[in-house]
Amino acid sequence: MDNIKNKTIFISPLDWGLGHATRCVPIVRKLIKNNNKIILGTTSSTFPVFEEEFPELEKINMPAYNVRYSAILPLWLKLLLNWRRISGVIREEQKFLNETIHKYKIDVVISDNRFGLHSKKARSIFMTHQVFLKTPFGRLTAQKINSKYILNFDELWIPDYADENKCLSGELSHGTHFHPGVKYIGPQSRLKINEAVKQKYDYLFLISGPEPQRSIFQNLLVERSKNYPELKFALVSNSPQLTQQKNIDYFESPNAKNLSKIINESSTVICRSGYSTLMDMHLLEKNELILIPTPGQTEQQYLATYWKTRFGARCHEQNKLNNLLLQ
Repeated sequence: MDNIKNKTIFISPLDWGLGHATRCVPIVRKLIKNNNKIILGTTSSTFPVFEEEFPELEKINMPAYNVRYSAILPLWLKLLLNWRRISGVIREEQKFLNETIHKYKIDVVISDNRFGLHSKKARSIFMTHQVFLKTPFGRLTAQKINSKYILNFDELWIPDYADENKCLSGELSHGTHFHPGVKYIGPQSRLKINEAVKQKYDYLFLISGPEPQRSIFQNLLVERSKNYPELKFALVSNSPQLTQQKNIDYFESPNAKNLSKIINESSTVICRSGYSTLMDMHLLEKNELILIPTPGQTEQQYLATYWKTRFGARCHEQNKLNNLLLQ
């Protein structure tokens, strides 16, 4: 990353939750310091993050993937049923990129998990932690497809430690690499630790991910908190506050500074085991974690188990939240 200077760079993350966008923020900051011109590719869901962090940068509207979870179907089946549409978006963004490179004289393209953002006309970089997939079946076929897409890029950036003894993503990003241009760039987070704050909350409910599972998760945790009136909770979500509850402080879409403060003020964080969230927790040195993987998402299930073994996190299934003890 440090060797990219005085270039025009186009950066765009996948619009699957906000984690892909938020982890691009520190990368944009570093590239700006190296006197690069940054142009951001956004969708309606990622635009607010980049507008808040970089109001001065030019933003271009991108084709949206609009991935939604199902309340019933596992994620792998949902993606399989939508693969034709997703493949169409990949082709659409490929055409879009070629037009953008020509119009803005782009030197470097950085794609966070957008398979179509590569071109022979610019240095193309793919960023992901999911190099080696975890699927319930058909892993070899899925891995072959994943590898084929990634090999279209000149470089592969992995937001994790190269040292397997320190790595946060385990087997998802460490193994026998098929790409010749692999670079571990370290964990990425826009949040900052603040050791001066005092504990204010016993538990923080950190709600993230696409609908409808996001609201299902939030509603289950709110219901669970009613059994503990003596405890103080914080709830961070992109959804508006629906009910008033004396022992919960609601925070709707706080900025990075306020979100860092809320997390630092909380003794224990209950959250999804999405990788961007885990990078935030790691860099904020939050060790008291209860991870609730999104049902049917094998990557999150693997990460929850991995963090339980490696970092001592507690894990719990969403469909058994009624049994979750908070004391």
